[in-house]
Amino acid sequence: MIAVILLAAGSGQRMKGTVTDKILAPLHGIPAINYSVQAFLDAKFVDRFTIVYRDAEQQSALAYPLREINLQDKPVEWVQGGSERQDSVRHGLLSQTPDCRTVFIHDCARPLISVRALQSLYEVLQSSDAAVLAKPVTDTIKRLPETGGLKDTTAEDLDRSRLWAMETPQAFRYQSIMAAYDHIYAEGLKVTDDTAALAKIGKSITIVPDPDPNPKLTTPEDLEYIEWLLHKQTSQARA
Repeated sequence: MIAVILLAAGSGQRMKGTVTDKILAPLHGIPAINYSVQAFLDAKFVDRFTIVYRDAEQQSALAYPLREINLQDKPVEWVQGGSERQDSVRHGLLSQTPDCRTVFIHDCARPLISVRALQSLYEVLQSSDAAVLAKPVTDTIKRLPETGGLKDTTAEDLDRSRLWAMETPQAFRYQSIMAAYDHIYAEGLKVTDDTAALAKIGKSITIVPDPDPNPKLTTPEDLEYIEWLLHKQTSQARA
């Protein structure tokens, strides 16, 4: 059984009040969450959805636009999230049924996830404990000392050829990622990425290069960029 955990409980503070809830932000007239749900449905391997929400008010607001989607009789479970992302992920993991074998964890703030990227993850996961979408870093990245400010500092050069920017979804064998989250909570550790949790128990991952734009809706400027990408995709489809 393959489950998808859709994370929607974030506060969205960096949107600076541009939208009430970025997961519901209208993109070409369609709420952001609908794009992720539809992409997983079109990938044709999903058995059930778990949507992790912030509070009862948001749950009600999220449920309304999903009525516009043919869910193909896929069950949708609603789970309340926690104060941090890792809390929300763990709540979603703990809610899975005993027959869950594979789980995809996706931030709904990435509405442009493509069907072919999802299918690539699915194929890689047949022979790997974990598969994650990522893009090679193209900028020069420097690391500053732990102490000191920005003025008159030194900066360590990092080897760009070894740097990858992680995206979501990240896909896992359920038992592996559940064991990883049990471990970090037992040890009182903090992670901002699900593969980081897996690394804490010595598990490896397979990186799947993502050729398609998959930006995260974080700031007001991202709204314009994602709208532009959607307009470009629509224009190319009509050509």
